[in-house]
Amino acid sequence: MRIGLYFDLRNPPAWEQEPGRLYGFALEMCEEAERLGADSIWVSEHHMFDDGYLPQPLTMAAGIAARTTRVRIGTGVVIAPLHHPVHLAEQAAVVDLLSGGRLDLGIGAGYSRPEFDLFGADVSTRYTTTDQRCRELRELWSETVRPRPIQTELPIWMGYGGPQGARRAGLLGAGLLTANHAMAPPYLAGLAEAGHPPETARMAGNAAAWVTDDPDRDWPLVSRHLAHMFDTYRAAAVAGSGAPPPRPVDPDRLIASSGTTPLSAFRYGTPEDVARSLRTLVGDAPVETLLFWASIAGMPEDMVARGVATVCNELKPLLDGIGGLGQR
Repeated sequence: MRIGLYFDLRNPPAWEQEPGRLYGFALEMCEEAERLGADSIWVSEHHMFDDGYLPQPLTMAAGIAARTTRVRIGTGVVIAPLHHPVHLAEQAAVVDLLSGGRLDLGIGAGYSRPEFDLFGADVSTRYTTTDQRCRELRELWSETVRPRPIQTELPIWMGYGGPQGARRAGLLGAGLLTANHAMAPPYLAGLAEAGHPPETARMAGNAAAWVTDDPDRDWPLVSRHLAHMFDTYRAAAVAGSGAPPPRPVDPDRLIASSGTTPLSAFRYGTPEDVARSLRTLVGDAPVETLLFWASIAGMPEDMVARGVATVCNELKPLLDGIGGLGQR
């Protein structure tokens, strides 16, 4: 099992840092994660979040490319309907060139109405638009965009979470950005329906977890940052819809939940505890990479550094043999 680390560059007012330092430290942690054996670094996209969520993931990916030499660099995700396909194809090609062919482009449909309003995009067609972006990107890299990416077939991952989305990813012959084993059957069915060989199946996803060598010591701090992260995601999901704002989450209930979607549960505990839970989540699905937060919503630097080291040094060896990728 490969290990990836997520950076979202949140800077909440309650723990606000100088933004330049925050970005610089994130790049330092990318270098450290590579040194410690991480397999990939991932960044994501949101707009107008009060905590400064990273708005331009491919720009950050270019910075990571300049500071690393081995790790793959992924977007999890770029919100595809907000971007012109040519602009997206050209940006991705430049990052692939800068990184020496290390880019994994994850694209998703988005969900926050204010973001679509900001870009003048149509939220009602976001799924069909995202599917179309996948097709357009492949055509642009093949026929139009210059310079071309280094990778002849630059990997595209679809950030879809439910059964219909999993099937759509399969029909497109793309990777599926979820680690939930329940999404493997519709994904594999979509691949087969479109004539894609079953051995091309590849899944990767957010483990929704934080590991620590001392759960009792760290929980008072982790729980506050975790609550901020979940509350802002949930608020963004209903913004502009007319629905009432969601109630604040209870972090203790999150870590006690057996849910399998990223916003329904969170895994917290020792490396051994989290590894056991992830074996259940992944099952025998063709998951090749599990992604972990490098920082949760503006955590202090010492906790981020400890977390990255714990994932790479202590958790990663416990995940060997998880998933069905190596059995094909």
